[in-house]
Amino acid sequence: MSGLRTDAAGKGAEEAYRREVLQFDEWRRQLERDGEGPAIPAATVVVLHDGPAGLESLMLRRNSRLAFGGMWVFPGGRIDDADHDGAGDLVAAARNAAAREAREEAAIVLDPADLVHFSCWIPPPLAPKRFATWFFAARAPSEDVSIDEGEIVHHEWMTPQGAMRRRDAGEIELVAPTWVTLRTVGQFDTVAGALEGLARRRARRYETRIGRGGHGPVSLWHGDAGYETADPSVPGPRHRLEITPNGYLFDESGYSD
Repeated sequence: MSGLRTDAAGKGAEEAYRREVLQFDEWRRQLERDGEGPAIPAATVVVLHDGPAGLESLMLRRNSRLAFGGMWVFPGGRIDDADHDGAGDLVAAARNAAAREAREEAAIVLDPADLVHFSCWIPPPLAPKRFATWFFAARAPSEDVSIDEGEIVHHEWMTPQGAMRRRDAGEIELVAPTWVTLRTVGQFDTVAGALEGLARRRARRYETRIGRGGHGPVSLWHGDAGYETADPSVPGPRHRLEITPNGYLFDESGYSD
């Protein structure tokens, strides 16, 4: 029986790999046809609780008819004009947006002041829908979740490791920023440890450039030897995510705070 599961997981991983490579190829064609789109300011929040299996994150599945349809994501969305009310800067507006989206999408009530800012993601120029997104983390005030059943069609509390394994097996879809964030949060055992650890480090900026490696697209970030030229073959330090038939390969040996 275990052999059957392994074989099914392998086929799922291969299918996920093919789907993502084809997606990047389509994005490149769209970029050549339409040019680079603007990066829309957005915010998201990783809502955490201490579950029976350890640290868990609230994951939401987006409606398949919308942008990023079918993907599993954290609560979030674009920064609205109203989110700037009373905000002294863009990060404060992003806090307001993240808390508002958590309330609208999952009925989770968060205090924007309690959100821990730990990263910002800038999509590559070839992405057709570009959201420059501020990432926050927060403790869930309760385990009660009520999705809107419009933009969001399902929810689940997942351990970061479990979500990553399911993605690599082709069971669920995660975009790269979500996967890397789960990997980051998954280094901690408890909510308290995660919030303390994330607050202690400097917020990281992932301004993505896409190169092509031996298996396909490679996301490159500052600190990678190939970042400036978008050439993954350049020898030296690494700060990248590579798409392979067996899942994502992440290497941040070239990054330092």
